[in-house]
Amino acid sequence: MINYILRRAAYALPILIGVNVITFVLFFVVNTPDDMARMNLGMKSVSEAAIVKWKDERGYNKPILFNQSASGTKKLTETIFFQNSVKLFVFDFGRSDSGRDIGYDISQRMWPSLAITVPSLIVGLLSYISFGLILAFFRGSYVDVSGVILCVIMMSVSGLFYIIGGQYLIGKFLHLVPISGYDTGFNAIKFVILPVLVGLVGGIGASTRWYRTIFLEEMNKDYVRTARAKGLSELRILYRHVLSNGLIPILTGVVVILPSLFIGSLIVESFFAIPGLGSYTIDAINRQDFAIVRSMVFLGSVLYIIGLILTDISYTFVDPRVRLN
Repeated sequence: MINYILRRAAYALPILIGVNVITFVLFFVVNTPDDMARMNLGMKSVSEAAIVKWKDERGYNKPILFNQSASGTKKLTETIFFQNSVKLFVFDFGRSDSGRDIGYDISQRMWPSLAITVPSLIVGLLSYISFGLILAFFRGSYVDVSGVILCVIMMSVSGLFYIIGGQYLIGKFLHLVPISGYDTGFNAIKFVILPVLVGLVGGIGASTRWYRTIFLEEMNKDYVRTARAKGLSELRILYRHVLSNGLIPILTGVVVILPSLFIGSLIVESFFAIPGLGSYTIDAINRQDFAIVRSMVFLGSVLYIIGLILTDISYTFVDPRVRLN
């Protein structure tokens, strides 16, 4: 197991290097520091002295890859690439273009994001899998047909409708919970109920339909027909065999969600004024703070790779045929 994890981590290193290099090229070669300065200071009537000052304050006045004027290892370390890209591999995110400590901001803003995404993931998985099992159990009946039609309708509705509709109905009309904002401690519960509920309702259509498809595919396999021939009830077949064998594609789908546990939901956090990492990224894009955007792109890549490794490991618990060597 340890050898497998180390091998996968070694495979992930070239991917992270590639993501880092591509991000660096996009931000510092295609979009030069001079262009960044003009976008932050204003495209028109920007003096050369103001551009130089802006770059000096943020360390963008150094050579991009190689510093010929330096000596020794500083030829490589005193460069924009080392200062803004290589340090990311030790999770030194540096400072934003506005002067804030990015690492500190991430450590503070990750908790509001987790307060929304973790309940949404856990409750969502339990709900969607249960709905998928119900539709699969009543396959071909009016319950199944009506459920599929409802899922398609809910899939066709924009997520913004659920957000705005939820804010109006639950927050403004019924006055059950606040429409937006956030607080610390147990006071945060009343602020996260509505975003979690909106996220759950918005995902019912696509997720339930997908899980239903997985379970129906399993129910048409030979081992299910054999279990029926032995006299096992449909409920026992469904929960004892179909569900356990359908966990592999379910786990594969969960890995896509794992990075969002920390990164947060960009749209939900922005609409509900949740000070998480999602709104942090959106605000950085609006302010054109490229240091924050680079850090969030790199962090998202790391979390996604960790999710892939955890998914492969979890396969060994749900499928004895899988062995990690």
